[in-house]
Amino acid sequence: MLIDWGCAQGCAAATARRRCHEEHGGGHGSLRALGRRREVSVQLERAVPCAGVSHRARPPGCPGAMWRSCLRLRGRGRRLLNWSPGDPTASARLALAPQAPARAYAPPTERKRFYQNVSITQGEGGFEINLDHRKLKTPQAKLFTVPSEALAIAVATEWDSQHDTIKFYTMHLTTLCNTSLDNPTQRSKDQVIRAAVKFLDTDTVCYRVEEPETLVELQKNEWDPIIEWAEKRYGVEIGSSTSIMGPSIPDKTREVLVSHLASYNMWALQGIEFVVAQLKSMVLTLGLMDLRLTVEQAVLLSRLEEEYQIQKWGNIEWAHDYELQELRARTAAGTLFVHLCSENTTVKHKLLQE
Repeated sequence: MLIDWGCAQGCAAATARRRCHEEHGGGHGSLRALGRRREVSVQLERAVPCAGVSHRARPPGCPGAMWRSCLRLRGRGRRLLNWSPGDPTASARLALAPQAPARAYAPPTERKRFYQNVSITQGEGGFEINLDHRKLKTPQAKLFTVPSEALAIAVATEWDSQHDTIKFYTMHLTTLCNTSLDNPTQRSKDQVIRAAVKFLDTDTVCYRVEEPETLVELQKNEWDPIIEWAEKRYGVEIGSSTSIMGPSIPDKTREVLVSHLASYNMWALQGIEFVVAQLKSMVLTLGLMDLRLTVEQAVLLSRLEEEYQIQKWGNIEWAHDYELQELRARTAAGTLFVHLCSENTTVKHKLLQE
């Protein structure tokens, strides 16, 4: 029996292209990919010539037969990955078990606006958001209730600012409220505090470079004052280091900061951790919370090295500008969230729409 290796290589290339289309183009398991399986295979058979062999020279039955063999072998290979030789029921499960999806379903980040008016009302558990006559709920179907009227107005403004399309990725206050209400990871207050303080080990302003000299001087002039302020404000020792291991943070420093964060409620702590994650710095976040820094100053300090490189090599508008504005928006939302959750304020006169 003679094997046309050129035809085999061509069919293998077709299989690779089809898998790339399913996994990156149409999405694994989508109806379009499943419904057009035969159509895609036929198109690829026609489009991909065999390596080293002209399309006319191929045996007529080779592409279709080998294509079906590739599909069967791929399905068997996926099922074999889940096979365990020590399990007596493995053979039965291998035949009956459905194929698992390659990646989880991702919900859409946008949705057509379905409401006209946004308002707030006070209930037993706090302040609620109303979209027309429907009450807003969390992803876990809990009633969306916030502790302060000022925060409710801010969240309502987010929803009212959406135009024809609801862009959920721009609604950072709503996201923070959902996280606080649902607590999807089921973390305690102490766990949230420990997670925030852990950022000290890799704090942006504590890592220094050894060269070039201009960047070394820039980091010293811009970062040292905020570290000195934090050390004096909380009576701790933080320091900085050029080592890849970072500075050695004393245990006393961690204890003091843990005790300080414990004075915040759970909602505010969610916002603090969110800001720390954006700035990659516990020190800069403390400066924001104590009003030592503005949002613009904190963001600039967190991007100091990147801004240095931009000044040297130039700015990519569609990339660097977007990252800067997005970081400012997230940091500002997190900071506002913390302050609104830390203060028990009542707004007597509110006007959501002019």
